[in-house]
Amino acid sequence: MRKSIISTLVSLSLAAAAAPLAFAQSTAAPSAAPQRAQPAFRMPSERVEARLAYQKTALKITDAQAAQWDAYANVVRKHAQQADQRVQQRRARMAEAQGGERKRPTAIERLERRQQMLTVAAARSTELLTVQKPLYAALSADQQRIADEVMAPRGKRGGGHFRAARHGRA
Repeated sequence: MRKSIISTLVSLSLAAAAAPLAFAQSTAAPSAAPQRAQPAFRMPSERVEARLAYQKTALKITDAQAAQWDAYANVVRKHAQQADQRVQQRRARMAEAQGGERKRPTAIERLERRQQMLTVAAARSTELLTVQKPLYAALSADQQRIADEVMAPRGKRGGGHFRAARHGRA
């Protein structure tokens, strides 16, 4: 009984606190153009240190595993810096295209770009696998179970949901 009274009082106080905020938002004058929220991370390298810190903490890396971890972390950092360069190049191409008429690539040009992207992705995967195998081998069984979750390739955890969402399939 006491818990239900306390939860009711907490709910009422939260509702009372939120009501003036909702009213203030509804009476504010609408802005001329909608504001887009800035993403927390604009470049891949901005989030890599946080991701590495999370992985290292989750895996509980020991001093004996530090050398393998450092090799892995350095490759991940290098890949993030390379991704930054690709993002900057893409943004520069888009800025140039906005100034004039944008020519749509031919089917052959699109296929060549795809081939180049896949070649780069395969090289990155090979490099990452080269350092991740020794790290994984140095982990205990419990750490390996955790690594299977926290070191999985991004975008693949939900069965490729990112690609499906991008193409209108959810």
